[in-house]
Amino acid sequence: MLIGTIVNGVVIDHIPAGRGMELYSYLKLDKLSCEVALIKNAPSSKRGRKDILKVNEVIDLNFDILGYIDPHITVNIIRDGVRVEKRHPSLPDTIRGVIKCKNPRCITSTEQGLEHVFRLTDPEHGVYRCIYCDTRAK
Repeated sequence: MLIGTIVNGVVIDHIPAGRGMELYSYLKLDKLSCEVALIKNAPSSKRGRKDILKVNEVIDLNFDILGYIDPHITVNIIRDGVRVEKRHPSLPDTIRGVIKCKNPRCITSTEQGLEHVFRLTDPEHGVYRCIYCDTRAK
């Protein structure tokens, strides 16, 4: 399979296999007018399988979302066909508007305009809990 070369853009690599479409949605890549390629289940020497997103434009990324999905994701910034920057996101202390609280008694269930906010409570295991009811995120 051939995917075109990125001249100026972003390559998000080492996405856990099967989570590329989820990340595509979270980052709202469907709203872009440039080319976006999602490669699913690509072979990976470190993980067996991985997903890759290629965006043919340099865009601002929400590193909180990337870190929440997996802090081992690699973000490569490409300019004039050369990688000029390589970044790894970290687990964010708080995550807003990405995870929804599943607790039916949480205030976010009754107050529709209230933003879902989760805080990192166990960095070693990547556990997030709702700031309102302390329910663990799935």
